[in-house]
Amino acid sequence: MSVTVNEKSKLFVIETDNSEYQFSADEYGVLRHLWYGERVGMSMEYLCEYPDVGFSGNIYEAENRRSYSLDTLPLEYPCTGTGDYRISAVSAVHCDGSNALDLRYSGYRLYDGKYSIEGLPAVYADDNEAQTLEIYLKDSASDIMVTLKYGVLPKLDIITRSAVIENKGESSVILTNAASLCLDMPRDYNEWIHFHGRHTLERIPERLPLAHGILESSSRRGTSSHQQNPTVILCNGECTETNGKCIGAMLMYSGSFSTKIEYDQLEQARLVMGIDPELFRWELKSGEKFFTPEAVMSFSQNGFEKLSHNFHKTVREHICRGKYKLAERPVLINNWEATYFDFDENKILNIAEQAAALGVDLLVLDDGWFGKRNDDCSGLGDWFVNTNKIKGGLGKLAENIKSLGMRFGLWFEPEMVSEDSELYRTHPEWAIKIPSRYPVRSRYQLVLDITNPDVREYLFESMSNILKSADISYIKWDMNRSICDWYTPCLSSENQGEMPHRYVLGLYELLERLTTAFPNVLFEGCSGGGGRFDAGMLYYCPQIWCSDDTDAYERTKIQYGTSFFYPISAVGSHVSAVPNHQTGRITPMETRAVTAMAGSFGYELDLNTLSDKEKQEVKKQIVRFKKDGSLIHNGLYYRLSDPMTDKFAVWEFVSEDRSEVLVNGIIFRTEPNCTQYIIKLRGLLPEADYRLAENGEVYKGSALMNGGILMPKSWGDYAPVDMHFTAEA
Repeated sequence: MSVTVNEKSKLFVIETDNSEYQFSADEYGVLRHLWYGERVGMSMEYLCEYPDVGFSGNIYEAENRRSYSLDTLPLEYPCTGTGDYRISAVSAVHCDGSNALDLRYSGYRLYDGKYSIEGLPAVYADDNEAQTLEIYLKDSASDIMVTLKYGVLPKLDIITRSAVIENKGESSVILTNAASLCLDMPRDYNEWIHFHGRHTLERIPERLPLAHGILESSSRRGTSSHQQNPTVILCNGECTETNGKCIGAMLMYSGSFSTKIEYDQLEQARLVMGIDPELFRWELKSGEKFFTPEAVMSFSQNGFEKLSHNFHKTVREHICRGKYKLAERPVLINNWEATYFDFDENKILNIAEQAAALGVDLLVLDDGWFGKRNDDCSGLGDWFVNTNKIKGGLGKLAENIKSLGMRFGLWFEPEMVSEDSELYRTHPEWAIKIPSRYPVRSRYQLVLDITNPDVREYLFESMSNILKSADISYIKWDMNRSICDWYTPCLSSENQGEMPHRYVLGLYELLERLTTAFPNVLFEGCSGGGGRFDAGMLYYCPQIWCSDDTDAYERTKIQYGTSFFYPISAVGSHVSAVPNHQTGRITPMETRAVTAMAGSFGYELDLNTLSDKEKQEVKKQIVRFKKDGSLIHNGLYYRLSDPMTDKFAVWEFVSEDRSEVLVNGIIFRTEPNCTQYIIKLRGLLPEADYRLAENGEVYKGSALMNGGILMPKSWGDYAPVDMHFTAEA
């Protein structure tokens, strides 16, 4: 059993293979958090003794017990308005205008299997892989009920959290905050890591000390965003890749989110994670329920590496779905950086012919194939083929590409609309804009109101018609702006605060319909690169374009930060042209390939510009990726360096049986009269003999892990590292 319940003391203990989570309902029915960390085998309530802290009041039932305060105690799901002045997980305004909830324990349910969430993505598992614990809470003065859901995947050291808020009263209640997760951690944790960035530089890890007050990593852009990612790590100053305690939390949500950490007056850390409350206001009518997105947690006592492994396996096997979740991905070529908007079917076929000769599996036709789309100022929303560019239509083009032994893919940006489009001229009311105000343009485009079921139906039908018209194996789903101007005619003036969340629900509904209707199509997510790289999107799209920055050097940093929570198989990564179109940097072809192979591999360049020698290199790269693809996507991933501070970026893939090892990376600068860098491998069998393919030398696993190996001598900047080891039988 993963979950045990002491009926007498109302102590709930959740155990995974390497962690333990405890909370209890006390004598007042308050749900108190007790422990999250190593397995300890007993109640940790003995640590929860608190002083009488001035100005931290006491619940009425505690009478003169002044040391009992919700303002100091670790709590499981804290509320607004009941004497806890720290950040709360849930807030509601009642019909009398009061803003208070006082949730007390009223029961529980325990069952095998993993819960699902209506209208939202969630971790899934078979009944023999997971358990679900439901805790029932009731407001002391109203008919608001809250169900806290805990999903337990013990083999993966994963605990999921979600809440269901139900109004059983006669009057509506307005929710102003509905978090997925609260985690109160006394004293052991004094640092946090969040993942910030911007367009073309996403998910850069930043490790900071906790400071008294509130720290925040959030997005109010309508998406999870380039600027912050809905993931966070709590740790202490001693935690490293391989040692020390850390807790990771990942929100399965693709809209505006909030991650807040309050370091309180007693130096306790409270983490609250969920929908961003700033633009959230939800009317919960009589008899209705509100479902929060799911948060996924894991604990590691062996540093960040083990934490990442827990999340990687969970995402690959229990979040990603469909035909491609574990399948090897096709090596693709995308025409974008080769042609931009300037192409016709002959130019595309020329790219395909050259790509087929080199062993590429799939050609993706990017932006510009539809409507009147010759630049980025027109055509979005008109999802019909531009026959001036593609004479004979997509069906004929797809068949011609298929005759070369390749598959065909297509770019869409379904959520957007250009003002210069037939769709906008016909339905201007379908664009998100506030009456009597000019809308904010971004990339000279507006956003479609997919809270409107008519818009969703139009998109489903128009995309389905395209997918049925040709043999299409792949869809790149792009989204090239943030959202503001929140207003929809589909909601009353009092309910406009529901729109940002309803937008996300509409997106998920549309994705669910399309991925169900076309199960053989590989959907790749994208939002100007990595602007919506989150577990919610991975539920529908098993890979996401990692960043619009394809520069190999910059990508080592972006992919490093991405790897803390997301597996390599989820990372869209391509070899692009040099000088790089984002930075102007020139890096060797082999270096670009090594970096792009740490993902779903492909090319984004004009093959006409390659020399014969470079084309032969491409051939060899594709053969190598197809040989090593299973190891790269299914193996354990190790960060062997920190590209933010080290002079090189090196990473490692190890097969689950430890028999095969691939070490890749880049040496950033070559220095004269310099000793060779040494890198220590990890995850090997200590007593096994490993043969290095490049020179035939044999090394003990323990030697490679403790002493390390000399990295190749470099010549020139951005030199590639590529070492392949196989355990001797």
